[in-house]
Amino acid sequence: MAISSDISEFYDEEYRDTIATVDKNGKRIWLHPKKPKGSFHNKRIIATIVFLTIFFAVPFIKIKGEPLLMMNIFERKFVIFGQVFFPQDFILFGIGMIIFFVFIILFTVVYGRFWCGWACPQTIFLEMVFRKIEYWIEGDARQQQKLDSGPWTSEKVRKKVTKHAIFIFFSIIIAHLTMSYMIGIEETLRIATSSPASNPTGFIGVVAFTAIFYFVFTRLREQVCIAICPYGRLQGVLMGKSTMAIMYDFVRGEPRGKLKKQEEKKTTHGDCIDCALCVQVCPTGIDIRNGTQLECVNCTACIDACDEVMFKINKPAGLIRYASEESIEKGTPFRMSRRAYYYSAVLLMLIGLEAYLLIGRTMVDTTILRVPGQMYQEQPNGKISNLYNAQIINKTSEEIDVTLKVAENKGRIRLVGDKVHLPKQGRTEIIFFLDMDKKDIKQIKTPLKIEVYQGNKLIETIKTNFLGPEQ
Repeated sequence: MAISSDISEFYDEEYRDTIATVDKNGKRIWLHPKKPKGSFHNKRIIATIVFLTIFFAVPFIKIKGEPLLMMNIFERKFVIFGQVFFPQDFILFGIGMIIFFVFIILFTVVYGRFWCGWACPQTIFLEMVFRKIEYWIEGDARQQQKLDSGPWTSEKVRKKVTKHAIFIFFSIIIAHLTMSYMIGIEETLRIATSSPASNPTGFIGVVAFTAIFYFVFTRLREQVCIAICPYGRLQGVLMGKSTMAIMYDFVRGEPRGKLKKQEEKKTTHGDCIDCALCVQVCPTGIDIRNGTQLECVNCTACIDACDEVMFKINKPAGLIRYASEESIEKGTPFRMSRRAYYYSAVLLMLIGLEAYLLIGRTMVDTTILRVPGQMYQEQPNGKISNLYNAQIINKTSEEIDVTLKVAENKGRIRLVGDKVHLPKQGRTEIIFFLDMDKKDIKQIKTPLKIEVYQGNKLIETIKTNFLGPEQ
């Protein structure tokens, strides 16, 4: 984010040319952030409990026998709120994804990376689960640094082995839960309780997910947010001076100065005493006083650290707080920008379109095509026949029987085989002849409508053409 010329003198401009996790030689710098604490951190603990409860519960929730949420990319079957979606519903999925991305854009324009700090699985598992385990076993930042730089004693081996054993255990749990979102909880439990030989593909999948999560939360860590996550890269494009984010109040805090015991009441220093605690608690190693940066995930750790210091020196809290750069410069309350209202209008229109398509969505999808290479056939009774292929997909969780009829009784359908039976969430392919009276054919291609009935209920109408001699 650009920094106003009148306050740029307070910033360390060198931070733009460096990254906290890489030294001058390009070697990885391992961060050991100080253990966070404070009111915002307590609220994040509550948010984490809510997230983990939902994350663990969703695979077990069923609606009419279907999971609440499942994204089975292997079988191209997607279930959202108990509704089954197949590749034939791609337009609904496409519009849904557009809505999701527009929402992300709108949310980021207004609130910055609020999602990253409060609801992103990467941040929650890393900061609120794996780092908590690390603090519990190895201690706070300085103790971790001392342990890592020290020799391999029996205590160090014990702590490292214990920590990584717990990390592997949690990685296995997360891997199984992730699999359950893809193939269902029943199939995941079957893989977990059977021998690897009975389902090698599923076993390899679980092992691969476990290795990925273990690697992400033990080695990559903050690098996911800094360099890998595409959402973080979008922040620089979407955020502006009116975006709410975690901000350092440079008007109140600058110029910085160390606090002395017998400091005079009248001082030229701002409220920032340059204690650097905001840097020490940052999980990505940035200095928030340099302005909003791509590495900031809005975790609020710097807010809690700064508020604690302000309380100790009898200064008002909020030197670092949720605000926009514009509101800090002008001293005005936060307001949504005009661009945010435009995004909101687009989002509402897309949601309306998605709702309309969902309401009109049929639970049986039929595709009817004339058999390629086949001409019409003249029957002895004066009728003309065409041969058709039909593929019928049942999206419901029940087995059903359907019948096909020509609209307005303009012809008769003769099935090749038995009645049309559709297995639940399955497909059936049929072949049938369509007969029409020669006198009803006025052109080479006659448009027709074929109706699909479940009992006496019309569930779908398909348009097709009938090929015949021109009169």
